[in-house]
Amino acid sequence: MNQQGGRPTGREDDWWGQLYGERADDTGPTTAPDSLDDRFASAAGALDQRSGAGAAVPSPRADADAMEPASTFPPGLPRPPGFTVEPAPPADPAPPPRPLDYVGDGPPTYAAEPTALPPADPDDLDDLVADTVLDGAHYGTSTLRAVSLRGDSARYRGEPRRDSLLTARFGTGDHALVLVAMATGARATPGAHRAAAEACHWIGRAVGRSHARLSEDIRAARRGDLKSGLHRLTDRSLGKLRATANEQGIEPEEYAATLRCLLLPADPECRTRVFFGVGEGGLFRLRGGEWQDIEPRVTDATGEPVVGFGSLPAETPEGDRLTMDLGITTPPSPYDPAPEPPREPFRFRASVARPGDTLLMCTSGLADPLRGEPELAAHLTGRWSDPEPPGLAEFLADTQIRVKGYADDRTAAAVWEA
Repeated sequence: MNQQGGRPTGREDDWWGQLYGERADDTGPTTAPDSLDDRFASAAGALDQRSGAGAAVPSPRADADAMEPASTFPPGLPRPPGFTVEPAPPADPAPPPRPLDYVGDGPPTYAAEPTALPPADPDDLDDLVADTVLDGAHYGTSTLRAVSLRGDSARYRGEPRRDSLLTARFGTGDHALVLVAMATGARATPGAHRAAAEACHWIGRAVGRSHARLSEDIRAARRGDLKSGLHRLTDRSLGKLRATANEQGIEPEEYAATLRCLLLPADPECRTRVFFGVGEGGLFRLRGGEWQDIEPRVTDATGEPVVGFGSLPAETPEGDRLTMDLGITTPPSPYDPAPEPPREPFRFRASVARPGDTLLMCTSGLADPLRGEPELAAHLTGRWSDPEPPGLAEFLADTQIRVKGYADDRTAAAVWEA
């Protein structure tokens, strides 16, 4: 058969009959190995012969259970033979919980951000108070974070922040002394923010002038001297507020403030932390993953009067026994000074910190929700149990977590012990 389809002309066309003729035998399976690996080895050998390379040809797999080499084929897509998905890398340890906007049953009534600014006097711009104050430091083995922010109620009504914050360092080197002072002015009084700021300034001036003696007493653990000396400085500072109220012709309780202070020595060998002040607030310690309320308790005189402690004598010097009190009040003498309102008792506590402790001093704006809302305490436990102290922005986010029903100013100072 030729290309034109004619009859065969000789032996040159015998190949056609040998392949397709009726007497041609079936070829059948070849005796040579013909697996996928064999074909790959054959092709690789032919390429090596052409290129002259002496690279070794991979040997066929010994069995079907041989482990396939890992590859970087994208997961989730069909895999051709020979491709496997790389195992996922080990998960990192769980980070601390993220800051929250609020905790409790529901969102607070007021908005989370400031709404109105306080009114300003163009002739007294120094009287303006910032919405938020943030500070921090690191001395010795302690890291300090401090913040004072306006409450939700004051932000909505355009009232100034009644809380005041003062952080100061007196002295240098290991003999330096760090003071953190915070005060809260009386509620519903026009000069509350001024009274709070003045209280911080007066106690700061008093401590600064006596810082060398105070630092020495702290390192020597002279608790009695510290308590009496700080009590005297506190009374003098708050007495300045009463004098200012008299000058302005207002009642002393209208120009008053609570005062809470913390003394931190810069000496790394001294871990004594001293708290003192007057008025409500909170002093807490986070140790071993649990909060401890270490606010000094004020012991009041209770029960019936006893002889020698406020009661009348059993008899007169002439021997007459007193058996009845007719309840007739004696009119006040015009020559006697008017009685002063009862003063808040002095609070004092000196404690030794341990590595890993977190000490928190705060005004009632944070102390009340911390005592009243367990979810807030649990969240701050997770946030502040890390040995690494939070940054200033993180500390601000933690302290401004809102709780429904608590809308006062918040001022807090926390100390992390290395």
